[in-house]
Amino acid sequence: MKSNFKFRVRRSPRIHYLLPAFLAAIFWPSHAQASIFKGEALDKMADILTWIVLIVAPIVAITVFLLIHILPEKIAEKRQHPQAGAIQCLCLMSLVFGGLLWPLAWLWAYSKPVLYKMAYGTDKVPHGHEPEVPPGLDKKEVEKAQIVQTHP
Repeated sequence: MKSNFKFRVRRSPRIHYLLPAFLAAIFWPSHAQASIFKGEALDKMADILTWIVLIVAPIVAITVFLLIHILPEKIAEKRQHPQAGAIQCLCLMSLVFGGLLWPLAWLWAYSKPVLYKMAYGTDKVPHGHEPEVPPGLDKKEVEKAQIVQTHP
């Protein structure tokens, strides 16, 4: 059995006229101004903008660049990374090489020093003061070694 009933979607004919009218209204040329300032105010704003671009922007850019480059060093110190000195050196080298080594320093600061832990028994070293005895060594052995070195 065949049905003769068909669904018809009836579109409004107005939509065909509204879209071109809307696009024409958006892209129709209108009166444009280059600046909201005129005369002396425009000259004054240009002078201020010149000082900002020539003096303030480079200082801010260099400061931000340096602060970003010392982040791995600060992270390594905060996490008590035993190779914080080497990470600091890599950060300084990264400044010389234009930031190419910085991602390596970032990864190194977040890495866990597995071989250091195997050798010394710890993977954290407090920073800010030098320990008297390296981790993993007995204090008496260090004193003996120093006595032997000073008295032949």
